[in-house]
Amino acid sequence: KIRLREVRMERENCSSLTEFIFLGITDNTENKVILFTIFLPVYLINLLANLGMITLILIDRQLHTPMYFFLSHLSFCDLCYSTAIGPKMLVDLFAKIKSIPSYGCALQFLVFCTFVDSECLLLAVMAYDRYKAISNPLLYAVSMSSRVCSLLMAGVYLVGMIDALINTALAFRLCFCGSNEINHFFCDVPPLLLISCSDTQVNELVIFMIFGFIELSSISGVLVSYCYIILSVLKIHSAEGRLKAFSTCTSHLTAVAIFQGTLLFMYFRPSSSYSLDEDKITSLFYTLVIPMLNPLIYSLRNKDVNQALEKLKNKWF
Repeated sequence: KIRLREVRMERENCSSLTEFIFLGITDNTENKVILFTIFLPVYLINLLANLGMITLILIDRQLHTPMYFFLSHLSFCDLCYSTAIGPKMLVDLFAKIKSIPSYGCALQFLVFCTFVDSECLLLAVMAYDRYKAISNPLLYAVSMSSRVCSLLMAGVYLVGMIDALINTALAFRLCFCGSNEINHFFCDVPPLLLISCSDTQVNELVIFMIFGFIELSSISGVLVSYCYIILSVLKIHSAEGRLKAFSTCTSHLTAVAIFQGTLLFMYFRPSSSYSLDEDKITSLFYTLVIPMLNPLIYSLRNKDVNQALEKLKNKWF
C-alpha cells in the first residue's frame, strides 16, 4: 500500500510537467554571438547543399543509379535530423527563456533518433552497394535493382523508427517531478535521464542494447564490405584500374569515419570521462557540421555530380 501510494504521488507530480527549459550552450553573450555567426551559415549551407543534392539526383537521369539513390537518402537523413535541432538552437541562443513543450521535446527526439539511426545503417548499405559495384560490375544492375534498393531503404527507416519509438516512449514515461531544466540545447536522452526522479536503468539498458546493436551492425557491415572490396580490387591487374575502383569509395570512407567516430566518442566512452560542456560541442558537430560536410564530401571530387552541375548551369545560365 505504501509503495502504491508513492507511485500514485509520483504520477501526480509527473502530470504537472508540461514543458522543459534548455540551459543552452553558454550564458556568455560574446560566445553566443560567435556561435550564431558560425552556425547560422553552417545550417544554411547544410540546407542548400542537401536540398541541392536531392534535387540534382532527382532531375538528372545519369544519376539514377543505386549509388546516387542511397546518396539522396543520406542527404534526406542529414536534412531531417539537423532541421529538427538547428533552427531551435539558433533561436534559443538569444532567447531569455529557452522552453519547449513536453510533446515538442518528444517529437524533436523522435525525429532526431529516427534519422540518426537510419544514417548509421544507411552508411553500411552504401558500403555494401560499393562492394557489389566493384566485385561484379556486370551483374551490378541486377543485384542492386530498384526493388532491392527500395527494400533496403524501407528496412533502414523501419529499424530507425522502431528504435526511436521505443526510446521516446521509455524516456517520456519517466517522472520529472523535480527540475524541468535540461542542461543541453536539444532533447537528447542522456540529459533527460539526469533530471528524472524515476529509475532509469531500463532506459540505459535499452539504449545500450538497441543503439549498440545498430552501431555494431553498421560498423561491422562497413568493415566486412570493405574487406571484400579490397580483395576484389587486388584481383584487378592494372594499377590504374585499382585506383579507379577504390577512388569511388574514398568519399564514403571519409563520411563513415567522421560520422561513426563522432557517435562512438559521444555515446560509447567511459562515464568517468563525460563532460557536459564537451558533450554540447560534440553534439553541435554531429547535428550541424556533419550534415553540412556530407554533400560537400560527395560532390567536390565526384565526376558525375560535377558533370550534372555543369549541365544544370549551362541549361539555366
